[in-house]
Amino acid sequence: MKSFEYTCKATLGLHARPAAILAVQCTALKSTVTISANGKTASGNNVLDLIALRAGKGTPLTISVEADSPETEERDLQHLKEVFADIIPSDNNLDILKVAFYGTKDYDRIFFSELAKDIGDGAYNAELTYFSSRLTIESVHLSQGFDAVCIFVNDEAPREVIEQLAANGVRLILMRCAGYNNVDLAAAKEYGMTILNVPAYSPYAVAEHAMAILQAANRRIHKAYNKVKDNNFALSGLMGFDLHNKVAGILGTGKIGQCMVRICNGYGMTVLAWDINPDLKLEEAGLVTYVSKEELLERADLISVNVPLFYGEGGTYHLIDADAIARMKDDAMFVNASRGALVDAEALIAALKTGKFHAVALDVYEGEDANVYTDHSDDVLTNDITARLTSFPQVVLTSHQAFFTRDALQAIAAETMENARNFLQGMPYGKAEVLKA
Repeated sequence: MKSFEYTCKATLGLHARPAAILAVQCTALKSTVTISANGKTASGNNVLDLIALRAGKGTPLTISVEADSPETEERDLQHLKEVFADIIPSDNNLDILKVAFYGTKDYDRIFFSELAKDIGDGAYNAELTYFSSRLTIESVHLSQGFDAVCIFVNDEAPREVIEQLAANGVRLILMRCAGYNNVDLAAAKEYGMTILNVPAYSPYAVAEHAMAILQAANRRIHKAYNKVKDNNFALSGLMGFDLHNKVAGILGTGKIGQCMVRICNGYGMTVLAWDINPDLKLEEAGLVTYVSKEELLERADLISVNVPLFYGEGGTYHLIDADAIARMKDDAMFVNASRGALVDAEALIAALKTGKFHAVALDVYEGEDANVYTDHSDDVLTNDITARLTSFPQVVLTSHQAFFTRDALQAIAAETMENARNFLQGMPYGKAEVLKA
């Protein structure tokens, strides 16, 4: 174990913003990091623990790192020293940014409320007002008098909503997610809005969930679980495939796609990939072989979709359509944890009816928007896509939850609040910039 000392220099001490920055940095390290102050010890990768240290200006901190090797400890120790050296911001605007937070869930408040508590020099200086309703044309009036709105994947911001947001005084759209296909960018640009997203909160969370539900479908774990609950230990209907020595096809090799590439390599699979912008470093490292989309669809035993959703000519809407499905092997395994509209749901259902696919795992699917993050267990069925998909024994559906880990939620909150602060302070937006007014 290695350690170093640091004395809090920020006006507000180790408050929400530096704690969030530190937690995100520690999460990315191989070492286990602990921070001690005031007789208490916190895990370096937990922002709530760090805030609970109540370390004010002038409080001495002890930062310890522990890893499997001295080299890793030393590298991570030096990285953290650099983080602490740059953790004190300089403000040129102490105004408060008023944010309408749409589609609020209890788990959103856990992190966002803590990060928004502090007001003053070096803080995020954002005042969040929570609304449980999604952003739609019916709820856009709630944004009256706010500087910004914070929205998620199932909110709706077409032109008519953008027009009303602008009329209400909104200048900033904070996407607490990576995707922004639900926002009319042309309208937002016309009305002089800035749009910022969270481009990479935790690609590991999404890729790990995708493989988890794919294996659940492959090995029929959902069926096995229910059979055992009924005291039925027969193995009929539960046969799966080894992934070892099979061919994986990764459509899209961005951050999430690259995680899937490494996971599939870990299973001992041969990995093919397709991307309009191939990452040749992956190929040079021997992790993938880039091929055409058509060849990938025809050769792969497992196909994973990891591309963003874009509409219009050259877009990815219905990237997986009837023709693409027809090219796949009849016993292929297919997983989508990206965006529902990448896959033509009717074409997928039609193929499933013919016995196509050994396994299909969907964390997202076309037509899911009204279902996402809501409880409809007592409602009359109005959209039968979910019911039809779940009627097939080889299909596993989850509720757009691939991102849903503590690490990812913490990173989403920290990056979203950082985006809000950068807007308020006139700072560069970096990779978070979707549209700049």
